[in-house]
Amino acid sequence: MNLIEELRWRGMLHDFMPGTEEQLASGMTTGYIGFDPTASSLHIGNLATIMLLVHLQRAGHKPIALVGGATGMIGDPSGKSAERNLLDEATLQANQAGIRKQLEKFLDFNCGDNAAEIVNNYDWFKEFSFLGFLREVGKHLTVNYMMAKDSVKKRISADEEGNRAEGLSFTEFSYQLIQGYDFYHLYKNKNVRLQMGASDQWGNITTGTELIRRIDDGKAFALVGKLVTKSDGTKFGKSEGGNVWLDPAYTSPYKFYQFWLNLSDEEAEKLIKVYTLLPQDEIERLTEEHKQAPHLRVLQKALAKDVTIRVHSEEDYNSAVDASEILFGKGDLETLKGLKEDVLLSVFEGVPQIEVSRGNYEGAATVSDLLSDVTGGQIFESKGEAKRMIKNGGVSINRQKIQGTEEPVNYELLQEKYLVIQKGKKNYFLVSVN
Repeated sequence: MNLIEELRWRGMLHDFMPGTEEQLASGMTTGYIGFDPTASSLHIGNLATIMLLVHLQRAGHKPIALVGGATGMIGDPSGKSAERNLLDEATLQANQAGIRKQLEKFLDFNCGDNAAEIVNNYDWFKEFSFLGFLREVGKHLTVNYMMAKDSVKKRISADEEGNRAEGLSFTEFSYQLIQGYDFYHLYKNKNVRLQMGASDQWGNITTGTELIRRIDDGKAFALVGKLVTKSDGTKFGKSEGGNVWLDPAYTSPYKFYQFWLNLSDEEAEKLIKVYTLLPQDEIERLTEEHKQAPHLRVLQKALAKDVTIRVHSEEDYNSAVDASEILFGKGDLETLKGLKEDVLLSVFEGVPQIEVSRGNYEGAATVSDLLSDVTGGQIFESKGEAKRMIKNGGVSINRQKIQGTEEPVNYELLQEKYLVIQKGKKNYFLVSVN
């Protein structure tokens, strides 16, 4: 597989240095991408960058993922408008462990010569003295060269309206030099010839190639992918609730699945090439099928299935599909019973949740009592109102329509504590019996 051609048809290629294509064609090339451990999980914006490493390995080259234990203590100014908070070493170590676990889902670490590796730049920076770094590294790059980088210029110059810039600390100013040294260290010790990343990393990456040239008279190369953006041009990877994380503790598999399912047609057509490994003919077939019947959301479903299974599991995907059916009125009691508690809570996160003591629940004489008095009037303000809607066939408990106003309260509790009550077509309530 030709890496550059693969990235080009997928719409993932932004730019690469002259000679990169020839280097890749000359034989197995070792390339790396750095990941900033500012959180214990990567998000789907990072996943687009991980896919660059995945394609590098699929093309027969060796991928290295650098988790920046040292650079994470400083903070990359690229794309940032203000200085960010610095993390302590213990937090960074915990974050690195979480990221490593996620990377192992996508890269093959046991496939021979081009097996993936993970490295941590703290390992070579922890013994590097400040004076030693200035003598061995700092003298090779001029301040003029470093100031010319866009990530620096944007932070130290006023904007078009003349507003004063936030400024840039020496700590963040030095980031590109430290990242450049990472490239040099891996060039010398791991035979790394290529650094990749998102397009906003071009300045930092080319600092590394320049450092290698000046210190060692060596040749190294840069390749950057397109920064994935939403339809409005903002960075991709966030929903209304914030980042869409790869860790299920931060973004549940159900919400993760829903995020992809709710993409616009334009976004789905673009991102199915970026986030899946489906071949070109399969993607073209799905795209054509989608255009014939857009309301079926063929592209969104294919994308959501592929990514949810690879990030989480097939079981999580099936559970997310079942959960999605609930809100569209297709799931039954068995579907509800099959949902784990965290999925159930995730599905009904936005609906009113009512807590009822077990004593009051068991003491309810009829379903009308439960729906009015026992639930504090939050579903129906009166027994009469509840009875009228039950008679009109407008009330369901756990997806089963209530037939009579005097039915006894003997419904099976989901997870031994929950009832899903539906009033009319769209009004849901989650009752928790404690």
